[in-house]
Amino acid sequence: MSKYWSQITKSIEPYVCGEQPKDRKYIKINTNENPYPPAPRVLEIIKESANGDLRLYPDPNCGELREVIANYYDLNKNQVFIGNGSDEVLAFSFLAFFNSNDYIIFPEISYSFYPVYAKLYNIDYKLARLDKEFSIEVNDLMSKDGGVVIPNPNAPTGRYMDVDSIKKILDYNLEKVVIIDEAYIDFGGTSVVNLIKNYPNLLVIQTLSKSRSLAGMRVGFALGQEHLIDGLNRIKNSFNSYTIDRIAAAAGAEAIKDEEYFKECVSRVISTREKVAMQLESLGFNVIPSKANFIFVTHPSYTANVLFTKLKGKNVLVRYFNKDRIDNYLRISIGSEEEMDFFIDRIKEVLDEIKNN
Repeated sequence: MSKYWSQITKSIEPYVCGEQPKDRKYIKINTNENPYPPAPRVLEIIKESANGDLRLYPDPNCGELREVIANYYDLNKNQVFIGNGSDEVLAFSFLAFFNSNDYIIFPEISYSFYPVYAKLYNIDYKLARLDKEFSIEVNDLMSKDGGVVIPNPNAPTGRYMDVDSIKKILDYNLEKVVIIDEAYIDFGGTSVVNLIKNYPNLLVIQTLSKSRSLAGMRVGFALGQEHLIDGLNRIKNSFNSYTIDRIAAAAGAEAIKDEEYFKECVSRVISTREKVAMQLESLGFNVIPSKANFIFVTHPSYTANVLFTKLKGKNVLVRYFNKDRIDNYLRISIGSEEEMDFFIDRIKEVLDEIKNN
């Protein structure tokens, strides 16, 4: 009954999430989730918050959570915006800062929600090139006509762009907003939040889904000078003033506060990532250097789609993208030590099976 759809609904190609099958138990390393639970106090505060106050609307301004985040990053709370996951914050940002008569630039291989938002809001876009090892061509991100969106580290490649390169882009694009999507920054990169005071065009977007283990709560945030946050609030309050519920706001604040637990979990993920990268390289895989909680790999002798299918048959889910330039790569999220040991055993079995057939 698509005759009832609007023209936009008919024309867009929605974002496709990683598989979430329920037919049997899998080692699920396909959606970049943190293998470790949230900080202990987070679980306590969730239970405490599930009380009679749920009959009341949450704070539409997320005052406590904004204060906690602002203190953590040495900002003031008027430089913090809260949304229902970083995806929603990105969606609001596209609408708040980019015009349909301009064009924006983002990498040709990057988070696949970007072209979805651009299409949804009728925003033209250009693609910055990546070299053969998937490093972004910085000069392609120089534009005074529209705006720039950069995932750093990039997804799905895991490649990281250094702060000096980002400063170069910010300096060139002073009249347009530059969005740095730092969903994975805590796994080895350096955030550019400390540049906010010097760049009125810089918006940094982060999430508590990855390094803070709160993917199930959907808490994202943007950091920038007050005029940018004001713009986001104008858009938010034209959609839904209550983007974050009481429980998510309380959980998010506690997750930020427990710095010791956060650092411990991130360190464990990084350590496992480096170990798995070395193991895969010893099996003949080419592993793209990663500063994220996943790795991007290809094998010169075996097609990625076959490896993906055979791993799924052995109860291991990884991510396969059937797209130009990356259709022979797999993105492998970093699970626990036990999960990744299981994965390595299964990939060895798969390689042996293919070799002997």
